[in-house]
Amino acid sequence: MSSQPTPGPSRSGADGAAAPATATPDIALSSSLRLEDWLTVTAMALLALITFTNVIVRYFTDSSFAWTEEFSVFLMIMLALVGGSSAVARDQHIRIEFFCSAGTAARRRRLAQLGALLVALLFALIALLSVRVVWDDYRFEETSPGIGVPQWWYSIWLPILSALIAVRAVGLLRRRTRQSDAQYLAGDEPPAPAAKEQQA
Repeated sequence: MSSQPTPGPSRSGADGAAAPATATPDIALSSSLRLEDWLTVTAMALLALITFTNVIVRYFTDSSFAWTEEFSVFLMIMLALVGGSSAVARDQHIRIEFFCSAGTAARRRRLAQLGALLVALLFALIALLSVRVVWDDYRFEETSPGIGVPQWWYSIWLPILSALIAVRAVGLLRRRTRQSDAQYLAGDEPPAPAAKEQQA
């Protein structure tokens, strides 16, 4: 199993120079993923801060903040979903190379389309079903077991982030559909040795 880079149009022309037209989609994709990147950085910073603060408090007082475990678990779950959204959009999710990298370019691109479609359907279903969970938490006034805050403060992020993953998967499916088989295969392979020598 491996995580592959986003297949796409070849990045080098016949003379080995970078093709400027192919850089635009990558730049547009990177700028559209700023939400996921900032959420990831924020969650990681909060986790590090909470853990460090808890270690200091335990060392000096022999006690700990009770709320940190509950909040840390929430942040880790959110981090996994945000990371999943980023991985889907960048086409870097785990796959089995025996199936996805063998065969013709047409077969490989069709499998990439199928994978994106299944991810979109799965997380759209999760988003729809989890709305009921959030509604039940709100309606029955469920509270979290650790610090007693409303449970829906945590659960509401499941349908939101699942919908975000579904949207990213649909975007990936559209990109794979617009690509030709040759473009998909060219973006999936390393540059030719001659092009590397000319660039050097």
